[in-house]
Amino acid sequence: MNKKLLWFAYLLPLVFSCASEKDALIKIHTRHGDIYAILYDETPKHKANFIDLAESGRFDSTEFHRIIEDFMIQGGDVFTKEGLPESEQYTIPAEFNKNLIHEKGAIAAARQGDNINPEQRSNGSQFYIVEGKVYSELELTTDMKRLQKYFMKYITLESRKDLAKRYIDLYNFGDFNGMTQLMLSKKDEMEEFLNINLDKKLTTQQINTYTTVGGTPHLDEEYTVFGKVIKGMDVVEKIAAEKTDDMDVPVDPVYITVEVENISKKKITKEYGFEYTEEQ
Repeated sequence: MNKKLLWFAYLLPLVFSCASEKDALIKIHTRHGDIYAILYDETPKHKANFIDLAESGRFDSTEFHRIIEDFMIQGGDVFTKEGLPESEQYTIPAEFNKNLIHEKGAIAAARQGDNINPEQRSNGSQFYIVEGKVYSELELTTDMKRLQKYFMKYITLESRKDLAKRYIDLYNFGDFNGMTQLMLSKKDEMEEFLNINLDKKLTTQQINTYTTVGGTPHLDEEYTVFGKVIKGMDVVEKIAAEKTDDMDVPVDPVYITVEVENISKKKITKEYGFEYTEEQ
């Protein structure tokens, strides 16, 4: 047989396999519309758990019960809906991946705080979808906690009384963005005066993503990111804009039902624009 034909015959099954390989398309239905998402193979425990909860209908009639605009929407509290005792509310081991970050549209697992959950295990059902915001590179690459700490010391100096007054005026007006920008504007000055470095190291991916797409960078490698919205971010934004009470609970409940459809990766790319990597 011709060698070229042999080579073609060898490649054909591989090409067909790649084209027909399927993935789980997640559909979250809400009164604002539908959210479509994929879940990452790099986080297999979280992916399998979410699909199991969805296919068994356990997510249905849960709600987005915690909403903070320009931050995230959180939902999927299966355990409370079912009235499960705490002893039956399981957790999932963290599956951190430095390449899976909290960009706008990321889906991540909620969890209890480090003080009672030092292993940073994820809640077995609750998840959140990131809305976030776009950052300037200066804000993104500055250690904001240390900046604020040293700024508060800096403005106690007699020579910085005018700066302290500007900061207090911004606080009284509730201009928190203005307070942040004022602190950032004094970063270089404070570093030189106090002989400190207030920089924070980020990857190129983080800088490029958070200065263009946006997200919530301070959550990276603290909470497991296990999926991404590929259509319906306008729906997420409508939910995020819901009126809430003092506990960030929507005044009008936003109930969800979740559906899973197994379709080819090729179709997902064609219809939703999601590009799979070689690892996926």
